[in-house]
Amino acid sequence: MSALPYYGPSDIDALNTQAVTLLKLFGARGYAREEPSVLQPAALFLDRSGEEIRRRTFTLTDPSGNDLALRPDLTIPIAKRLVESVAALPARISYNGMVFRHESKSDLPVQFFQAGVELFGEADKAKGDVEILSLSVEALRAACLKDFTIRMGDLGLFGALVDALTIPEHWRSRLKRHFWRAGYVETLLDRIGHGDETSRLPQDETEIAALLEAQGDAPRAGRTRGEVIARARAKAAEVLKLDGNVAGAITRLLSISAPIEKALSDIRALLKTAGIALEAELAAVEARVALLKSLGVERVEFNAHFGRSMEYYTGFVFELRSLSGTELAGGGRYDNLLELLGAPKPVTAVGCAIHTERLLATIKGGA
Repeated sequence: MSALPYYGPSDIDALNTQAVTLLKLFGARGYAREEPSVLQPAALFLDRSGEEIRRRTFTLTDPSGNDLALRPDLTIPIAKRLVESVAALPARISYNGMVFRHESKSDLPVQFFQAGVELFGEADKAKGDVEILSLSVEALRAACLKDFTIRMGDLGLFGALVDALTIPEHWRSRLKRHFWRAGYVETLLDRIGHGDETSRLPQDETEIAALLEAQGDAPRAGRTRGEVIARARAKAAEVLKLDGNVAGAITRLLSISAPIEKALSDIRALLKTAGIALEAELAAVEARVALLKSLGVERVEFNAHFGRSMEYYTGFVFELRSLSGTELAGGGRYDNLLELLGAPKPVTAVGCAIHTERLLATIKGGA
């Protein structure tokens, strides 16, 4: 496969036929088609997608000096348009179009087709998750793929455990923000648990006062000497508030990767040992499992450290893969994105994108 694929007549016919099938299914479920412009403001992606997509985005400057990007993703421009149009909610939107991403491996394409759905403003999050997951399974089957595997994760479980830590908000945000980085969360928890992050800070008031004297007339951002001392002591004491049980539970949670039934059993045992109750989050996972069983999907894995390359995801995430391991579709919940794009209040959001060329190749190859 070349980096710039050539679509011959038979390829185009097959992709068009598949697209018609998928869009017809989406339309029957109430999802109206939209087609964002191929050229988008570069900042729309560079500021909100995360490092994985930023380094893969093609950017250019137009004659007027505006920084533009070839869309590497369709979710963000669709969400942006929803914010600007002030559409009625809930809103169900589908799409089919080409996206562009730089690949470090020369044998991978820099452009490919995606089809997908986005559900905005569904107040019942569990209902929305099940709707998108069900539609994703239906889509692959409508395209005539009979067998595939599903991998699921849930950033909500991780976030709920982090929120159970009695630590300042900036530490919680830091842990959640770097969930995607392999080993980072575990290392950070260990460091703050052993005081490495604050060990350089004096805790004794006399020591702090001595440091202030050494600084002389250095500016203190409008704060009094007493306020500076109080803030320094509070910051130095942050590490003492780390709950070792919760921190250990987070580390152990992230190591869980197993068939869904075993994974849920392991998670429940872990939470019980740590004395933590996350019944609402676990009930949502179990609702998805029940749905998949009702759809006859047997091969389901839960990976607690599974995230996707777009950093805007906030909760349930999933991938549908061929039996040989090729990712065919994926998505999840991203409830913070519309606010970041200018919405005046939070808007729930969940969706899925299908890599239609891979799907077609898998069906033809029987993998």
